[in-house]
Amino acid sequence: MVKILFVCHGNICRSPMAEFVMKDYVKKAGLEKEFEIASAATSREELGNPVYPPARRELAKHGLSCSGKYACQMTAADYERYDYIPIMDRNNQRNIMRIIGSDPENKVRLLMEYAGSTRDVADPWYTGDFAATWDDITKGCRALLETIRKERSI
Repeated sequence: MVKILFVCHGNICRSPMAEFVMKDYVKKAGLEKEFEIASAATSREELGNPVYPPARRELAKHGLSCSGKYACQMTAADYERYDYIPIMDRNNQRNIMRIIGSDPENKVRLLMEYAGSTRDVADPWYTGDFAATWDDITKGCRALLETIRKERSI
């Protein structure tokens, strides 16, 4: 079983979008039984809150539901539980290191790195541009799935 935890600051925009995009890709590939996919925050600010309405609308525009998803915070135990911890930006990386201490297995990587880029996923919290975030997330998730399929021969 391949376990993925997408992480952003509040777990109400980018990381839940990535969670549900990746779940959709895995389902369409017929690999649902091979994956466990979740998302979490580095902060406590939004704990218990549902996915931000504009993020929900962007997902719905593409036929995806995030019903029942509420913000939760990453824990140190998540590092051992998950195989891949794609993050949305460099600030997430600094904050994750406060939670887990170190990343000896190189699990924590920018999502866009899988797509060959060193940039952050566009942050709609500041821009309001959820379509740009969608584009980054879909590109990153497609590349991550391809990477995992090659690494794990699935």
